[in-house]
Amino acid sequence: MNQDNNQKMEWYEFDASSMPLGRLATKISSLLIGKHRVDYAPNKVLPVHVVVTNTDKIVVTGNKEVQKMYRKYSGYPGGLRERSLKEQRARDSRKIINDAVFGMLPKNKLRPVMMKHLKAYQGAEHPHMAQLNKKDSK
Repeated sequence: MNQDNNQKMEWYEFDASSMPLGRLATKISSLLIGKHRVDYAPNKVLPVHVVVTNTDKIVVTGNKEVQKMYRKYSGYPGGLRERSLKEQRARDSRKIINDAVFGMLPKNKLRPVMMKHLKAYQGAEHPHMAQLNKKDSK
């Protein structure tokens, strides 16, 4: 899980209002896993960070806005809580992206580490502009 000092950080930025949720999540998960790099190894977390903006404008197709449910269960009788995509968007739209990407990452000890490399923001502005600009200048 340690990163080599000679590896350069890669920063990618996505606008959630430009493509459907599933397609966006597959691109993000593929980048976080590192499949696009020549030094990819399934047992390493590579220095790839992804910034997603405009999560409150996520595009979904069909009736997913009301049919897609986010569930959590406390383990107690009657402890199932359900929330539709529309309710989740109003509450915290960043969780929609996080849940979609989380489900597409490998189910092992590296998944939480990879998720730390995903930054989601509701508006168009974010504090990672310096890293993105640094990548573009090289």
